[in-house]
Amino acid sequence: MVQKRQKPSSEPAAAVVDGVEPAGGADLASAIPPSITVDVELPAPVREQPEDEQAVALVETAVDPAVVLAPGVVGDGVTTVIELDHDELHAVAVQPEEELDEPEPVPPLPVAEGVYTRRDMLDGVNQGPESAAMLTADRLIEPKRRSRTAPEGFWPALVYGATFHLVNLGDSRRVRERKALDARIATPFEGGARFVPVLTRKGGVGKTTITTLLGMALASVRDDRVIAIDANPDRGTLSERVARQTRATVRDVVNRAASIQGFTDFSTLVSRDETRLDILASDTDPMLSEAFDENDYNVVADLAARYYSVVLTDCGTGIVHSVMRATLQRADSLVIVSGGSVDEARLASETLTWLEANGYGELVRDAIVAINTATQGTNLVKLEEIEAHFASRVREIVRIPYDELLAAGSVISWRDLRPLTRQAARELAALVAEGMPVRRGV
Repeated sequence: MVQKRQKPSSEPAAAVVDGVEPAGGADLASAIPPSITVDVELPAPVREQPEDEQAVALVETAVDPAVVLAPGVVGDGVTTVIELDHDELHAVAVQPEEELDEPEPVPPLPVAEGVYTRRDMLDGVNQGPESAAMLTADRLIEPKRRSRTAPEGFWPALVYGATFHLVNLGDSRRVRERKALDARIATPFEGGARFVPVLTRKGGVGKTTITTLLGMALASVRDDRVIAIDANPDRGTLSERVARQTRATVRDVVNRAASIQGFTDFSTLVSRDETRLDILASDTDPMLSEAFDENDYNVVADLAARYYSVVLTDCGTGIVHSVMRATLQRADSLVIVSGGSVDEARLASETLTWLEANGYGELVRDAIVAINTATQGTNLVKLEEIEAHFASRVREIVRIPYDELLAAGSVISWRDLRPLTRQAARELAALVAEGMPVRRGV
């Protein structure tokens, strides 16, 4: 501590400083130093530690110079973190990460119902009752007593006959391909009818023709019943594609719904062609056609689902009509029809866009586009480019070739169609059958 003291003028000048006696008053004043320094040792101040600092604990171990984790826990499960920033310590409270629970074991898949193979039954895969589909001829008839089927094809049949049925080369390649396609079309369904709408936003692209071809291809192979319903509220022409056997329409089905007690009653309201395809016509009176709405379609669809396994619906061009909403709600698969011109392909693509925007994206991804090459402008358009466009949006594309019988717009005879036309229709039917669920709850 430094203390300064000025000598008052009243004090005598004769003073001895540091053992030196000055000669005079002026000499004495000049001899006094301006300041005096005195070193005093004071006790160190005692600092009390605040309570919030007492919760922070440091350990005398090697630490990361960037972040130090304290071994203790502060508060309700909050970990104290000491951060080193420019040689200064900062205490930060962080919430600890929650411990992840161990994942529960995945339960095994339930045993599938309705197994169709004998091997699955013998292996114990299916513990339930056998279905009727397992009563096959291969299982029930003794091999020695089983009649051997004659091979199909020119050369296999010739060898089979020349050797008195001793040499069986099997079917020819073309016959095997045909039977394989028949097996795809005849895919069995369980748990109710399957609904397949055929639609597009543009008229005149052959939507009704495609519906007829698809129905004929299905009905000519399948053992169950197939029906095509004309749900066009603007006077459809589906009934004009087959030889009409009745004047009844969808309006008669709605009016007689309460009195229809079986398939015999329902069959009087439909027309059947040579392939066993049943056609239900739309209203012919333009004043009544607009009255066919969503509720009427549901009545017709419920009755059709009782007696048919596959229900095709020839939709109108108005995709915002209430009938279209009821049709799409029941759909198991979709067939979009496109022509071979630029505007027809664009409108078909816009149909897919509308369906995706209204919650039917899954149906679009599993849909099939049928390109009708009988429309105008097909020869000038690159069909492979149209197919490449739709291939990026749907499951499959089928090209329907030009046929004079189809272009005439009259009654279609399945046997009179060109072989390429029948083959394309059969391929379309196989793709539709493969895209629908084989079994489901009723």
